[in-house]
Amino acid sequence: MISVSTLKKIGLFAGGVLFGTAGVKVLSSKDAKKVYTNCTAAALRAKDCVMKTATTVQENAEDILAEAQQINERRAAEEAAAVQEDAETENAGAEDFKEETV
Repeated sequence: MISVSTLKKIGLFAGGVLFGTAGVKVLSSKDAKKVYTNCTAAALRAKDCVMKTATTVQENAEDILAEAQQINERRAAEEAAAVQEDAETENAGAEDFKEETV
């Protein structure tokens, strides 16, 4: 005779097959396809939004980099001009000193 545990195993197997078959039917139904389509469309919209944001951030980063480079170039030019002024002032002071000693 068939034991209770064997009947349980057979029942679980049959239930799994039935559940799997029903699941496949549900997943391949028209309603499920509509859900898949809407989810895919939403994912594509989200991707477009993320790409627009990424592009904007990249453009802003490029602008910031260009402005920072301009600031550094201007600062370097000002420092070079200050060094040149200091050198000219020192040379002028040295010439005044030479004239006085003569």
